[in-house]
Amino acid sequence: MISVSDKTGIVEFASGLSKLGVRIISTGGTAKALKENNIPLMSIEEYTGTPEMLDGRVKTLHWKVHAGLLALRDEKKHMQELEKHHIPLVDLVVVNLYPFKRTIEKRDVRIKDAVEQIDVGGPTLIRAAAKNYTHVAVIVDPGKYAQVLEELRRNKGALKESTLSSLAVEAFKHTAEYDSIVYEYLNEKLAGRSEKFPTVFSRRFIKRMDLRYGENAHQAAAFYSDPYITEPCVTNARQIAGEKQLSFNNILDLNNALELVKEFKEPTAAIIKHTNPCGVASAEDVSKAYERSLGADPLSAFGSVVGLNREVDGSLAEKITSTFVEAIIAPSYAPEAVEALKKKPKVRVLEVGDLGAVSRNGFDYKKVVGGLLLQDRDLREVTEKDLKVVSRRKPTEDEIKAMLFAWKVCRHTKSNSIIFVKEDRTTGIGAGQMSRVDAVKIAVMKSKGESAGSVMASDAFFPFRDGIDEAAKGGITAVIHPGGSIRDEEVIKASDEHDMAMVFTCIRCFLH
Repeated sequence: MISVSDKTGIVEFASGLSKLGVRIISTGGTAKALKENNIPLMSIEEYTGTPEMLDGRVKTLHWKVHAGLLALRDEKKHMQELEKHHIPLVDLVVVNLYPFKRTIEKRDVRIKDAVEQIDVGGPTLIRAAAKNYTHVAVIVDPGKYAQVLEELRRNKGALKESTLSSLAVEAFKHTAEYDSIVYEYLNEKLAGRSEKFPTVFSRRFIKRMDLRYGENAHQAAAFYSDPYITEPCVTNARQIAGEKQLSFNNILDLNNALELVKEFKEPTAAIIKHTNPCGVASAEDVSKAYERSLGADPLSAFGSVVGLNREVDGSLAEKITSTFVEAIIAPSYAPEAVEALKKKPKVRVLEVGDLGAVSRNGFDYKKVVGGLLLQDRDLREVTEKDLKVVSRRKPTEDEIKAMLFAWKVCRHTKSNSIIFVKEDRTTGIGAGQMSRVDAVKIAVMKSKGESAGSVMASDAFFPFRDGIDEAAKGGITAVIHPGGSIRDEEVIKASDEHDMAMVFTCIRCFLH
């Protein structure tokens, strides 16, 4: 039985079956295409004795079809029932489903049109055939036609048990993915019925590639993509240079690098090491921004990944590869940059396209053993109007600008995080510390004297005044943090004693 939406290769496959003596039953448009190519067949109407009806909504939903599929060939009673009702066995089902996903990807598609592409008969055929896989073959992928046909030729019309079971597993995967797409679309579109966090969370991920290993060489790993996320991101990036495959850790670092530079409208560069920034800067052009970000911590930048939010030209490509970097991610690359980067085959080079092309949305997933944490992505922008001045001295315009820059970097730095910024570049970063005051001390140490005159951002409130006192030793002039500690008064008093300006954001930006 052949009933396919995607007719790729079906004429050649059906012709091969016919030459092997296989009798073909077919439906609708598939039958028409086969007849036009002089392939003998029986229409579904002839087989069932009833017409296709309801504009094709009912074709194969017939007891005779499913009896021929589901009967156990080694069960005497089943065979006697088929003989009594003159029902022939169906040994092979070739079905692929209505193009629901392709339909909903169209601009301004109506729900009515999407619903018409929800296949009913196809999944029913597939599931019936796959359930009886020890006796019935089911093919859902046109890519399998040649393999199956060759095996039938070699084995006088028979398929191996391993082939039958493999096809059945693929069939159930096909229907599961299809149903998942339908569910997710309708859950989102049907007003009044959708759930942001449904009782059963079902999301389809498609394997992009097997990885050499995971975080460590003894861990196997693979990279999967979410087909619903179409914005420029590391998952949708194209590797245009670099002989080495991306590693598990490369992908994590590249993701953080790109998401960080997306925060800025100005030309910006971010250098990431072990998922944390070691330098971030904006400038009048992206080449200057890269120089400034590298200058923030050149030692830590060794073996890093670089993220940029503007096109890379040949000169910048030469600058980046003059030191050791693992990978680069950017919207685009000038031809001369690609040529320069290809001379460094160990550097993976990823291109993502226009960063303003698609709005940012969706969920953030965090896996734990035996479960999944699901939350909104942290896309909350803090602007000057959101800031609450709590210190005696008000911050200057330059300090406000620097604090907002620092806050953006803070959102992409592991908690506890402290960021020092002077104008539009980081001067010191303390990341991933168990104690906030230690994060401040590390930021001062990393700054190598550059912290004087900088502002400080903290991803959460200061529980004690010690963090402010340590920042004052480093010459910090202004502080941005969420506020909300039971010791806020003590912390504000410390900033006043050091003549620091202090503003509250009233929201935090933890990153675990």
